[in-house]
Amino acid sequence: MAKNDYFVLVYRVLAYLYECVKQGQRPDPEYLTHDTKHFPVNEIYWSYVITNLCQDGYMEGIQLVPILGRKEFGIKGMADIQITPKGIEYLQENSMMKKAAKVLKELQDLAPGLL
Repeated sequence: MAKNDYFVLVYRVLAYLYECVKQGQRPDPEYLTHDTKHFPVNEIYWSYVITNLCQDGYMEGIQLVPILGRKEFGIKGMADIQITPKGIEYLQENSMMKKAAKVLKELQDLAPGLL
């Protein structure tokens, strides 16, 4: 699994949102942005990830805005985004999330500060 693999991105988003809930903090919209070291993906792929997380019920609080003539959605309201109980369960129980967590830990052990 690469750091731009779908499940790695999903794990990072949900783990971050869950940590924000536990700490009583609002998520930083700047962190949840494509084309960064944390999320090294283009805008279309990022929209795909975020859209599916919302539509699958794993997070809430953002608006998905249809874009005329395109399949992907625009994303508004990232400041109000939060993980749902279903998202917490997915994060903790899904086998792909466990694999993604393992990959990220191994990458962090190999290159501290890279991720």
